[in-house]
Amino acid sequence: MNIKVKIKTSAYYDSVTLMVAARELLKFPGVEDAAIVMGTQTNKDILKQNNLYSAEIDSATPNDLIIAVRMAGASDAALAEAEKLLNKKATSTEGINSYQPKTIRSAIKTQPNSNLAIISVAGRFAVGEAWEALHQGLHVLLFSDNVSLEDEIALKKYAAQNGLLLMGPGAGTAILNGVGLGFANALPKGPVGIVSAAGTGLQEVSTLLAKHGVGITQGIGTGGRDLKKEVGGIMMLQGLMALQADADTKVIVLISKPPAEEVARKILDQARLSKKPTVICFLGQSLPLGKGEKIYSATTLEEAALQAARLAGADLPSEAELFNKQHKEISQKAEQLRTCLKPGQKYLRGLFSGGTLCYEAQVVWSELLKKPVLSNAPLQESNKMPDSNKSQGHCAIDLGEEEFTVGRPHPMIDNDLRIRRMIQEACDPETAVIMLDVVIGYGAHPDPASELGLAARQVIQLAAKEGRQLIILASVTGTEQDPQCLSKTTKTLEEAGIVVCESNAAAAQLTAAILTLDYWTRE
Repeated sequence: MNIKVKIKTSAYYDSVTLMVAARELLKFPGVEDAAIVMGTQTNKDILKQNNLYSAEIDSATPNDLIIAVRMAGASDAALAEAEKLLNKKATSTEGINSYQPKTIRSAIKTQPNSNLAIISVAGRFAVGEAWEALHQGLHVLLFSDNVSLEDEIALKKYAAQNGLLLMGPGAGTAILNGVGLGFANALPKGPVGIVSAAGTGLQEVSTLLAKHGVGITQGIGTGGRDLKKEVGGIMMLQGLMALQADADTKVIVLISKPPAEEVARKILDQARLSKKPTVICFLGQSLPLGKGEKIYSATTLEEAALQAARLAGADLPSEAELFNKQHKEISQKAEQLRTCLKPGQKYLRGLFSGGTLCYEAQVVWSELLKKPVLSNAPLQESNKMPDSNKSQGHCAIDLGEEEFTVGRPHPMIDNDLRIRRMIQEACDPETAVIMLDVVIGYGAHPDPASELGLAARQVIQLAAKEGRQLIILASVTGTEQDPQCLSKTTKTLEEAGIVVCESNAAAAQLTAAILTLDYWTRE
């Protein structure tokens, strides 16, 4: 096999165009594997690991596009085909008759009743577009990242002063007045309002609520940095006050990774001003609460959803009853699965598309496992992976982190990178369990279960050829009404040999139970 490479200097294509072109290129005669990515160091390392590397790639910069093909023969025809595919995708929208506004101002002229703008452009352009939208009196979902902290603070201060929401940067999810924005799910209407600094956190809690028959009023995203000391929780406070004033919202849920201490105090002080029960999930952090307060602390997304569902009137067993039932089921399942493993199989490998789900799993594992879990997005900096592309020991990899998404689609859209990583982990004789999160809904891959299921079969067979059995666990974040359908997705994964759990936290608990004989107990 020959490796053919072309470097296109200072070339930019959106990540979805690159994904589609790469998939089409795989169909070209003689092509065994192919990748079309920006020249970041992480992408270069991934090309090396997948035997798609040649020395000329060394000169590529993060602003350059790399086309790499492994194929039979020495022809450059595949590279020429890649160019055609890129040009085809770049010009495919030409000739559309309907008018396409090119600026926010012209869009408002065509739709004068609009009150919100979704901004998803390269970070260096996003700030200017956000200012334009705010000055036009629009709420903003700023999907773009690579926005400076100083710009974020200025935008949010202006928005708050003018009664507007500036959700982001990097806000991937919101559900406003029943309309899903970014990555979102088909949810029932109900009494719970959510403000979240985590997109997949909002999705996990809202879909778990839906499983318990409880709907939401609003789901407001803030962007992941909102509760940093420098930002001060501006949008979390704006969203909280909006829900406190909303007559339809009876229960409030706040979601974030642990914030700065002074920001947490601000949030608690504002929550105490309302008589509405408020569930606060600062992942992994228990809050010191006084007796009689209508504030409830949750350390996981699953716990937050259960508490909010009870407060909203769902008929659920007591916390102790649910715990005992879940503990028994997980213990029995873990004992059954553990017998499949060889003595040398002792590590977990979590491959996540949702950053908050990766974080929640680490919160669970930090309590249940004796050994630390390394990650590219760790709970503590001391557990930072030396190299995100090489697992060692227990590892949880957030494939949605920026290092993996520059020049690539988000893993909720494209499964390619996660599938490659599944194969890599399966080749490691020390791998015992691979854990996946599968997020469905609007904006996500139209059928992730089919692709991940096929990959699961392949990696299970790969391990079997070497005399090992590999355990693959997953959870599905979604609802029956989502385009991909929760039950259909679950069935497809299970038919491929994947063990599907009720929640991300439950999958993390089962993973820990498989790997430790003295599974957790509660005093």
